Amino acid sequence: QVRLVESGGGLVQAGGSLRLSCVASGSIFNINSMAWYRQAPGKQRGLVARLFSGDRTDFLDSVKGRFTISRDNAKNTLYLQMNSLKPEDTAVYYCYAGPTWNTNIGSWGQGTQVTVSS
Repeated sequence: QVRLVESGGGLVQAGGSLRLSCVASGSIFNINSMAWYRQAPGKQRGLVARLFSGDRTDFLDSVKGRFTISRDNAKNTLYLQMNSLKPEDTAVYYCYAGPTWNTNIGSWGQGTQVTVSS
């Protein structure tokens, strides 16, 4: 099955930037839906950004204009460029990939911690 490994998280000051990467391996064929989710302490996991076929994108309202989602098919890698980071962005960020938007049948990474200090 598909394996996903996130990287790029860390500790940054407010206003800084981070670039998250998600490398897919294993059975990577027919991955039609890819997205980034995040979960803050005491909160439910929520969608941050997703990438559709044809490179159409969708973003959480609070990150629009600050985050960019993209992919490099040759490297089997999904990216999340995060600029102008705010303390409210602090969370564990997870990569999702699957044949559909039914996240119960797709694959998840183990997450990477992003901490933004004020």
